[in-house]
Amino acid sequence: MSDFQWTEAAAVDEVPADDVVGMQVGGREIALYNVDGRIYATDNVCTHGHARLCEGFLEGHEIECPLHQGKFDVRNGKPTCAPVTEAIRSYPVRIDAGRVFLSLE
Repeated sequence: MSDFQWTEAAAVDEVPADDVVGMQVGGREIALYNVDGRIYATDNVCTHGHARLCEGFLEGHEIECPLHQGKFDVRNGKPTCAPVTEAIRSYPVRIDAGRVFLSLE
């Protein structure tokens, strides 16, 4: 059993299918992604250009930064395309009663 502390982020239906939304959760700028019906969460700011990822293009499990077109894997935050070299933080997600919860620890 995990010792995560969960913070409510949004309703599942607030994250459109195959899209990304940005929001404040627990004082952090978070991007929520809905890929094939599964919700993922990362920091919302690119580690390279400091642009908001929620304004980027989501294709499959990759989010493309709108500033320099670097890409990250939304499942783990790892960079997948130059010029990005530093990962973004990803967060554990739990769905309960149609609500999205994140562990921000």
